Amino acid sequence: MNHRLKLKAIYIIISIVLILTATIVKSYIFHSAEFFLYGLALIIGGYYKTKEGILKIIKNKGLNIEVLMILAAIGAFVINEYAEGAILIFIFALSGLLENYANAKSEKALTNLLNLAPDRAILLKEEKEVEIDAKDLKVGDIVIVKVGSQVPADGRILFGSTSINESMITGEFLPVDKKVGDEVFSGTINESSTFTMSVTKDMKESTVQKIIDFVEKAHNNQTKTETFIEKFEKIYVYVVIALSILIMTLPPLLGQWTLSDGVYRGIVVLVVGSPCALVASVSPAVLSSLSNASRAGILIKGGKHLEVLAKIDTVILDKTGTITEGKPEVRELYFEVDDEPLVYDMVYSLEKQSTHPLARAVVEFLKDKNELTVTSSEIPGKGIESIYEGNLYQVGNFNVEISISLKERIDKAQKEGYTTVYVSRNSILIGFISLIDKVRPQVKDTIQRLNELNINTILMTGDNRYSADNIAKKAGIKYVLSNLLPEDKHMHVSSLKTEGRTVMMVGDGINDAPALAVSNIGVAMGSGTDVSLETSDIVFMNNHIQNIEKSILLAKRMNQIALQNIVFSIIIIGLLLFSNIFGLIILPIGVLAHEGSTILVILNSLRLLRN
Repeated sequence: MNHRLKLKAIYIIISIVLILTATIVKSYIFHSAEFFLYGLALIIGGYYKTKEGILKIIKNKGLNIEVLMILAAIGAFVINEYAEGAILIFIFALSGLLENYANAKSEKALTNLLNLAPDRAILLKEEKEVEIDAKDLKVGDIVIVKVGSQVPADGRILFGSTSINESMITGEFLPVDKKVGDEVFSGTINESSTFTMSVTKDMKESTVQKIIDFVEKAHNNQTKTETFIEKFEKIYVYVVIALSILIMTLPPLLGQWTLSDGVYRGIVVLVVGSPCALVASVSPAVLSSLSNASRAGILIKGGKHLEVLAKIDTVILDKTGTITEGKPEVRELYFEVDDEPLVYDMVYSLEKQSTHPLARAVVEFLKDKNELTVTSSEIPGKGIESIYEGNLYQVGNFNVEISISLKERIDKAQKEGYTTVYVSRNSILIGFISLIDKVRPQVKDTIQRLNELNINTILMTGDNRYSADNIAKKAGIKYVLSNLLPEDKHMHVSSLKTEGRTVMMVGDGINDAPALAVSNIGVAMGSGTDVSLETSDIVFMNNHIQNIEKSILLAKRMNQIALQNIVFSIIIIGLLLFSNIFGLIILPIGVLAHEGSTILVILNSLRLLRN
């Protein structure tokens, strides 16, 4: 429990002690002390709620729930119901404390992410270790990371090997082995051996900062229901006050009730008519869902995306790194040239500068080749190119002239399910690279479960038709769109939305950025890459394909629980108001029923924290 919650708890304890003391004093000793003690209990118990109410009035320029309760308590004192006024505030404050505690619990996983940023770093400067603030690290700095310490920045290991706990980022609790050349992320924990690393990103561009920014956006992106309830609350408060005044005055004027009965029942209206439970119907459910998701390595950029997620009827999946493991292996390099060594060096040098997953596999395969000094340009959806010694070299999927012999070999490789990468010189194909990538083991089960939920699945890829069909067959996907450029993917997603589909696009966050942006829900299987955190609505930090089904089911469950809360809240308010009209309810019971319903609504929302 944080400091503010502890203070609230202390004030509430003092309040109940004063109420109990006043009750004893009233019964056995001094009747005149009753007003003073109950009044003190009212002031102390209601301090924080009154303060919150005033701040909300200033911020929102309108009345709120807190005002209704304060007016009801003051009204109780005016008609000499001191005990009921003090008890009302005590229960209201206690309910507020429980709500604050529940909200803190529901968003614990999110607030933990906000505390990921490392504080200190050990900088290696002139062969001496200097401890500095992590935020002062610059690209190129050499840092020593000791066992048990947080990795202070994004970087690559220069010396040593270790195991890194990345659970705070990916949700995976098994440590990941790291060696020289491997990437490490800020905020993760070094578990086994000291290592030396080079910083590759400033703190403001680091993975942990991107996650913090992502989570902060999540808090601000409300669902449509939350926004509606907030607007409704502002109007409804005035309706309750008007109804209270009407009940205080009209029945006594018509001779139906005495004035004291009218005022008393009007005060009860202020309490039981207050929409506390209704206001708490959605937000705790959203926070619990976001926290549950983040524990599983699913970052969702706010409640409004959860609301849409529950309506998804079409899931489009990219191939490389989404359906497949994203760890392609080179099976063949074939060239029809006389200067093959130069071509090998050129391919190695170009692919080393590419960000595509296939390029990494080629670089690994050709790691013993020579790196040439080249300046390259990466063309989205096509590949990478460079001019070297007066010749234009292109590696990727460029439109080039192809000989009959190469065409036959390429067709054969593609029909066998291989992905092919063209290598050309001066727009004439001189060879190709064949690669194969394994389908993720969980894909087929995930696709089957999505089909059972009546969700259509489509494979959309820039790869050739044969390779795409082969992968789709293994994954159990019926619909395939192949040979697509990024703009083609964008067009197909837009077309599906025009047909009335609610579309989720799942990709790597880099080549799929246009399609991710235009889809109803863009999901990046990005392992925390910069682009995936910026372009998508949801990021699967652990790259688990089964998170698609998990996130959709979580969103559907959230909508169900929020609806349960809303219906329950409205029924309770209706019953209490009806009972009050016929004089069937007294103020303390009204307070207990009203605040009890608020607590029940919050507890119901906390069920979303369960796995």
